[in-house]
Order: sequence, then C-alpha cells, then structure tokens
Amino acid sequence: MAGLMFWRKKDKNVQAPEEIQVEQEIQVVAETEVEQPVEDNLTEVVIEEPAEETVLETVVEEPITEVEIPQVELEPIELPKRSLTKGIKSLFSRIKFDVENLEELEDVLIQADFGVDAAEAIVQEVKNRAKKSGAKTESELRLILTDLLTEKFGRDDRALKLDNGVQPYVILVVGVNGAGKTTTIGKLANWLTQGGATVTLGAADTFRAAAVDQLETWATRSNSEIVKPTIEGQDPAAVAFESVERAIANQSDVLIIDTAGRLQNKQGLMDELGKIRRVIEKNLAISEVLLVLDATTGQNALAQAKAFTEVANVTGIVLTKLDGTAKGGIVYAIQEQLDIPVKLVGIGEGIDDFGFFDASEFAIGLVGES
Repeated sequence: MAGLMFWRKKDKNVQAPEEIQVEQEIQVVAETEVEQPVEDNLTEVVIEEPAEETVLETVVEEPITEVEIPQVELEPIELPKRSLTKGIKSLFSRIKFDVENLEELEDVLIQADFGVDAAEAIVQEVKNRAKKSGAKTESELRLILTDLLTEKFGRDDRALKLDNGVQPYVILVVGVNGAGKTTTIGKLANWLTQGGATVTLGAADTFRAAAVDQLETWATRSNSEIVKPTIEGQDPAAVAFESVERAIANQSDVLIIDTAGRLQNKQGLMDELGKIRRVIEKNLAISEVLLVLDATTGQNALAQAKAFTEVANVTGIVLTKLDGTAKGGIVYAIQEQLDIPVKLVGIGEGIDDFGFFDASEFAIGLVGES
C-alpha cells in the first residue's frame, strides 16, 4: 500500500533560537533650558529673551536592521512502500458477478460486514452507474464497484500525524489482548526504522509479563530501544514517564507506548489511560492514539471500537489479520459509524506484512482485478 512520509529536524543538535534583542542607539541632543520667570500678577507675564539663540539639532533615527531568526530545517523521511493487495480476500469467490446477479452482491456485502443499509446503498449505486454507462460485462461491473468502494473507503485524514517536526512523536497504542497489539507495535517500529527513523518502545502493559517479553523480542527485530518495567505489575504510568525521558534523552524520532487491554474493567482502563496521558503530556504532545482491532472478529471489532472510543481519544484504527477473513467491509462500517479513519493494516505474521491503508488498493483487493 501507499508509503508514508514524516518530518524530523535535519540537524538534531540545533537548539531552539534564543530571543534576539535588537537595540537601536539614538543620540538625543538636549535642548537649552529656557527660563520663564512669571510674576505673581497673572495679568502681566514678562519673558526674558535667552542670551543666545538656541539651535535645535534634528535627531536622526537609524533604520532598524532586520535580524533573521534561524529556522529549524526539517527533512522528509519516506517509509517503505508496500503493496498488500494480494493479501486481501476477494468478495466474489462464490458468485457470478453480472447485471442479472446484482441482488446477490447485496448478500455478499452484508456477509462481509458492510451492514445492511450500506449494502443496499452500494448495490443501488452500482445499478445506477451501470445503467448510465451501459456496463454489462463482469469486467465493467467490477470496475464500477472498485471505483465506488474506493470512494467509500477514502478519507483525507488517514495519514499518521508525524509532520510538525517536534520529536519524539508519541504514538499510544490501545486494544484488547489478542487483537495483535504488540505485534502491530513491532511491525510499525520496523517500518519506521527501515525509513531511517530512530524508535523507542515503552512496555506499559505491565500486568502481562508475556506482553513485555514479546515487545522486547520485537524491539530487537526492529532495531528499536525498549523501556521495560523494573518489576512485574509496575505502575504503567511510571513506565510511560520513563519512556518519555529516555526517548527525549536519546533524541528518538518516535516513541511508541503499549498499553493494557482490559476492556472488561472499563472504568479502571479509563483511569489508567488517563494517568498515562497526563504523565506523557507533561513533556510531550501525543501525536496519535491507535486502536488495534482484529478484522476476523467482524462486528465484535466494531463493538470494541465503540467501547474504546468512550475511554480513549482514538485518532486512528489499525486493522489486523485481514488475510484471514473475507469481512473487509468492517473498514467501511468503522469509518462510517465512528468517523475514525483506518490508517494501518496488518496482513500475515511476517514483519513486513504491514502497511499504510490505501483505499484504492484495498478496493481492488476486495473486488479483484477487473
């Protein structure tokens, strides 16, 4: 899928410019004092002429010199581009796709988790466009559906917010256990380091020793540094705080922090995430809060997304295990119902089976080549 570009300081040793004061030296020539004796009788005022004529010199102000304040130069870091189209399961492995069978298309879309209303609307629009263009062949209909789904999946806010040049960028990753959260962090870290970024990982899912061990393995594989809890069950916010300090000290480009996924205790999760956010934001802004969802769970993934948006300020979705399901319509359902963009997708277990969501390639993968 499409690549991603983010920005970082070109010279990390450049410090923020100190306030520059421009002084202007103006020579002021004092005027000769004029004595003005005034008698008590106000009806008559006598002013003595000065002994010598006072000459007033014109004060000439030198033009203020404009001082150019040095700007921090940014350089683009382009991440590797990957095409994951072949990893998407097609919707049409069992039906004949022609004008006479468009009603079957509605059933397929419903089974793929587009939702009933969306499926009806999509089929009707395909009929309208086919009638207008005179399309009848399978190839023509596939092209119409591909273009339509590209429009439905497309959003202008699907890029990661890594563009202000203020490092480290902080990405907070949330999601239930088993959705592929830790694996996603490892794959994302690897993708970033492949593009030349330096990455620090924070293992703030401190209540699962296995999660910390797994993240440490991914840190090694992705050439990233990791900050781990010193004891099992350590306060997650303490780990997050130490991760921020380490990332700043090492001048990392990106800091990715793993969090616990105990959604069954919603209030506890809300309190924990709130505390983590507060300790991070004392020093850094949080660029992204990514919610990891397992695509194979279908509508359950949508329910998880609704629950997490209530306890975390989710800015983007990572949809994993798309290669194991034909329910790609969940992408549409999530974006339509929650108004949150799907930004990243995972396909397969390999470290490179991961990419930036691209609406056109995703639609091609679902519909198949026309």
